[in-house]
Amino acid sequence: MTLDELFATIEARKGADPDTSWTAKLLSKGPEKCAEKFGEEAVEAIIEAVKGDKVGLTSEAADVMYHLLVMLAARDVQLCDVLEELARRQGTSGLVEKAARS
Repeated sequence: MTLDELFATIEARKGADPDTSWTAKLLSKGPEKCAEKFGEEAVEAIIEAVKGDKVGLTSEAADVMYHLLVMLAARDVQLCDVLEELARRQGTSGLVEKAARS
């Protein structure tokens, strides 16, 4: 499954019954709850990275990616827009790009 396919599935769940879909349930709780859940998953991934647990980190990273896409969908931010922003930054030093933001 690609990120595009996963994002399309998440978008399709926006109108689904929250009793039959975890994604629909998250989305029905609003963007703030989606952001909170993303944060929880990010912390769990950090813990696995610090522990050096490769299997645990792999699992948590998948959760982080899924919850990031749910959070984007909750705020009507398209994955293609995020990918375009990454493409725009490609070839630019991270230090230069970060300095340009301040």
